[in-house]
Parts: sequence; C-alpha cells; structure tokens
Amino acid sequence: MMAQRAALSKAELEIARIVWSLGRATVRQVLEAMPPDRQVEYKTVQTFLRRLQAKGYLHARREGKTIHYRPRVRPTQVVRETVQDFLARLFDGEALPLVEHLIADRGLSTDEIAKLRALLNQLEAKQDDLHTR
Repeated sequence: MMAQRAALSKAELEIARIVWSLGRATVRQVLEAMPPDRQVEYKTVQTFLRRLQAKGYLHARREGKTIHYRPRVRPTQVVRETVQDFLARLFDGEALPLVEHLIADRGLSTDEIAKLRALLNQLEAKQDDLHTR
C-alpha cells in the first residue's frame, strides 16, 4: 500500500504511464513518447525514471550501455493506492463524501446516471447474496 512506496508526483505519474503503455522502455523511448507540447530534456526523463525505480514503481536492467525500465507495479494497483491515500487525506477514508462532492460539483449525464444505477444494483445484488447464504 502507500506505506510501502512514496506517492507519485504529477510528472512521475506521466512518465510511469508511458512505461506502462510501452511495457518496457529506455530513456530515449520514453522521451520520444512524451506529448509533443512537452519540452523535456533527456536528463530530466532519466532522473524521473531513476526516481520511479528508487520508489519501487519500476525495475531497471542494464543491457550493454542501455538501461531498460519496465513496470514493477500494475497501474490498477497505483490507482487503488492513490485513491486510498486521497480518501484518507481529504475524506477520512470515506468514499461516499467524495462521490457526493463529485456529483454536486460536476453533475452527471443521463448516461452516467444509468451506469451508476446499474453499478448500485450490482452492489445491492452482491450484498443480498451475502445475506442469504
């Protein structure tokens, strides 16, 4: 969980997402995969990759003169840990206040309401299933 790895900065997350999408990458490959509007130096990408390795998010393996980085943690795990940390810091670990805030602040389209209703129905069915066992 979050206690095992330091949280990612916005820039680190951007770099990690590129490595996740490529599966395995060198500094040069990450640099080339950066959005065109991002003016980032080679050394900066290299620094972020080293930080991600130090924080436990990436494996690094030297092959000749080149270091290849690959994910050590799945993106879904990072999302789970990040959301748990966010909930703990802002909402005392409770998910409902976050959902209420998002709905009040942003609203929901008719399609999103239907999807949310379907998710809630599935959750209710699971809970009913657990209570009838």
